[in-house]
Amino acid sequence: MTFGALAGIALVALGMVLTPGPNMAYLVSRSITQGRRAGLTSLTGVAMGFMAYLGATCFGLTAVFALVPEAYTAIKLIGAGYLLYLAWKTLKPGGVSVFQPKALRPDPPRKLFMMGLVTNLLNPKAAVMYMSLLPQFIDPAAGHVMAQSFMLGSVQIVISMAINTVIVLTAGSLAAFLATRPTWLRFQRYAMGTLLGAFAVKLAADRSRAVVATS
Repeated sequence: MTFGALAGIALVALGMVLTPGPNMAYLVSRSITQGRRAGLTSLTGVAMGFMAYLGATCFGLTAVFALVPEAYTAIKLIGAGYLLYLAWKTLKPGGVSVFQPKALRPDPPRKLFMMGLVTNLLNPKAAVMYMSLLPQFIDPAAGHVMAQSFMLGSVQIVISMAINTVIVLTAGSLAAFLATRPTWLRFQRYAMGTLLGAFAVKLAADRSRAVVATS
């Protein structure tokens, strides 16, 4: 793995975890209404969901790239399109902040874990992310596609869990802070949307690794 590939996946993972979605909305709502411990328990379920997707994707990508090298280019372009969709969804007007949480009734730890897991497994952002994001940084010519996939996916999981842990621990304070500072919410949306959009365009325009994959 090159440093560029690891840095690239880290940058995109950071942009995606800071882009509000079902996981963040659930974790923030749970942390504010039931406390930090409940938020962290829910986060362990989210982590298991990521690991399940990573395992399924790694085995699938290895088989697909071995049987159909041209699929690398197709998945790469689909991934770029998905990042553009996330950028548009983040930048479009009328978005609602996840720090305006829904009230949730208290649940026991086992249910918190399962809800975190189910929320992530049913999250289309998580499902598409692995299938479309990992191929952007895999070099089939270097071999060990599965090892590359697991390494890249592990970087994404570590960054996602680190950021979400900070969000869970500070959800109440952040909600109070941002409630009176809408400018900060707009800045977060524009910064993350621009980052995802720029990276999507760069990936779509870069044909060098696609040529290597099919040669």
